[in-house]
Amino acid sequence: MASGKFINERLTYPGGSLLKYLYKTPILLYRMGLGPLIGRLFMVMTTVGRKSGLPRRTAIEFHEYGGRKYAFVGWVESDWYKNIMANPLMTIQTAAGVEHVRARRVDSVEDRTAAWNVAEHSPGVQMAMKLSGMTLTREDFVAQKDRFVIITFDPTDEPTPPPLDADLKWLPQVVLNIAGTIIIQAVVRRWLRARKAAN
Repeated sequence: MASGKFINERLTYPGGSLLKYLYKTPILLYRMGLGPLIGRLFMVMTTVGRKSGLPRRTAIEFHEYGGRKYAFVGWVESDWYKNIMANPLMTIQTAAGVEHVRARRVDSVEDRTAAWNVAEHSPGVQMAMKLSGMTLTREDFVAQKDRFVIITFDPTDEPTPPPLDADLKWLPQVVLNIAGTIIIQAVVRRWLRARKAAN
């Protein structure tokens, strides 16, 4: 059996903490039109809120193996995970674009063996094991489906919630313009001071 505890097993679910809001940063980057860049590591999942029935968005690290995407569930208390357990129809966005999918837990031996290949080659998972002082074998991983919860996504033609819009595409340009203006003003002031000192 695997020895040690994974980092998420040592920490409590972040809930309303600052860390939870930090996890939302990739969503802001997607809204700024940076999906093709940030979407190589993080996917935006749009689920249906189990209580509200409204679209709920979460960014999560994902991995691909054999043409299939996988996401590791850090905490089963996560709202997004509870949402997909209540309604698995969801929309995902990555650098590859928008996909309408049905989420499902990876529970079969065959699927978990395939998912092990993801875990075995994922720098993030390997770092988590190293930091945890954990030794994990394929057999441990496959057998402990309630400890290492993974979801994958099957394409669907059924209706799914709307994807996240890149409604803040203008923001990077504004930030660059402001930064450029500040730099130019600083250079001009420095030049004027140097000229004044020379006279």
